[in-house]
Amino acid sequence: MRFFVLPALAVLALAAIAFPQSAKSDQKLSNNRHYHARSGDRVHSPATTPDQKPPKGATAQCRDGSWSFSESHRGECSRHGGVKRWLG
Repeated sequence: MRFFVLPALAVLALAAIAFPQSAKSDQKLSNNRHYHARSGDRVHSPATTPDQKPPKGATAQCRDGSWSFSESHRGECSRHGGVKRWLG
């Protein structure tokens, strides 16, 4: 049994390094979907939060209440009714 625990812990440690966006960081969001922006960056898709507060990294609130994480203003919230308000 001891021989299986160490490899399992090593796999978990490698997963944390390889996938820095852990499920914990997305836990408050309604989805865990992502897309690749024109820059090549991986960006979280618009999502809602249970408390309607802006999650870390959100750049705008869409008219449907979801939060956008877009890197640019062009097309932000386009499938969510447009931008209700910009953040930061």
